[in-house]
Amino acid sequence: MNIAVIGIGSNIDAEENIKKMLVLLGMEVNIERVSAFIKTKPIGITNQPYFTNGAVKVSTFHSRADLEEILKSIEDKMGRDRSAPKFGPRNIDIDLAAWNGEIVDKDYYTRDFLKKSVDDVI
Repeated sequence: MNIAVIGIGSNIDAEENIKKMLVLLGMEVNIERVSAFIKTKPIGITNQPYFTNGAVKVSTFHSRADLEEILKSIEDKMGRDRSAPKFGPRNIDIDLAAWNGEIVDKDYYTRDFLKKSVDDVI
């Protein structure tokens, strides 16, 4: 069994989109714990709504590569526009932050909201 922590973000209908994402994710893995959510200022492109960010701890028999594909697939199912600017508005953003106790997302070290959310579920 593998343990992963996934970072979550949205600034378009965030509450609805995060709930939908958790349902889709729960169809693929066991959700163990969900962090509190934090409102954060946008990074890069600042003329957009604040983001809602958090993290979810999951257990899974999937490999890391398979889980990363599942996360991308969930974003696609939810209509994530990959042609939009990198730091622009998005309905859902989900990224693997930790894998079996190892931090794998370098943003953990530079974005306090991600560190706080990940630490909240570990």
